[in-house]
Amino acid sequence: MKHQTLEELQSIADINPMAPALLTTKEQRIERWAELLEMNPSRCLTALTGTERLNSGLREEARATGSPITVAFDDPLLRASGLRSDTYGEAKRFFGLSDWQLHDIVCSCHAGATMRADWAAGRVRRMLGGSKVLAWLRSIMAHG
Repeated sequence: MKHQTLEELQSIADINPMAPALLTTKEQRIERWAELLEMNPSRCLTALTGTERLNSGLREEARATGSPITVAFDDPLLRASGLRSDTYGEAKRFFGLSDWQLHDIVCSCHAGATMRADWAAGRVRRMLGGSKVLAWLRSIMAHG
């Protein structure tokens, strides 16, 4: 390993000590997604339609403008941490979720054509391993 001074590193890399650390764990990424949704709890988001009925290729490419996944993709920190698009397949990969877990968050069969951001945040928080009741309580406490 070659040791270099900060000045040497700055000449070959973009180093910003004030920049937030990248989100490297599944839990950090999911927590950030929930926090983003909770920032505007009454925001109306678009659900994806029938994700459980799509063949795997179409499901991977499915997206909807203004979906909970779009909220995640609009975040510079999640993009810097590796989120490449607002498609279903990319969200599944990046957040480390199964089809059924992501379906539970974004599909219209649970919420209708639209959903409130705080509702989506509660669904996202459930992926952190807590029970439905704990996710609901966190959502309620976050919004007073």
